[in-house]
Amino acid sequence: MKNKILTLLVISFISVLSVSAQSNGKKSPMGTWKFDAPYAPEGYGSGTIVFGNADQKNTATMTFGESDYKLTGENVKIKSDSVFYSVFMEGQDIKVLLKVENDMKMTGKAVYSEGEVPLTLTKVEQKTK
Repeated sequence: MKNKILTLLVISFISVLSVSAQSNGKKSPMGTWKFDAPYAPEGYGSGTIVFGNADQKNTATMTFGESDYKLTGENVKIKSDSVFYSVFMEGQDIKVLLKVENDMKMTGKAVYSEGEVPLTLTKVEQKTK
């Protein structure tokens, strides 16, 4: 009888820890995000960013508007609820700094030689079959 009670208590404790870890868990940027940058130079104000993982490294790939041209993020770092990476575009390094607000929203900025451009990202929901 003691073993059954002890087993039940252990299972209950693990369940509580699991639920707590999920609710306080790390906010993940992985997936496809639509971004808006209304103050960016023409042609760079919207597009998508795909965050993933390849060869045990974080990846970021950007496309602008309806273009098929892709920019690959360099030095992609994901820590806690923050994402940092850089892209080389039109002769300069652009630093992208993002904060994961929740499962569906990120905010941040792109920093380049002429200043900062605010960014808002919205998660693109995957269609289920």
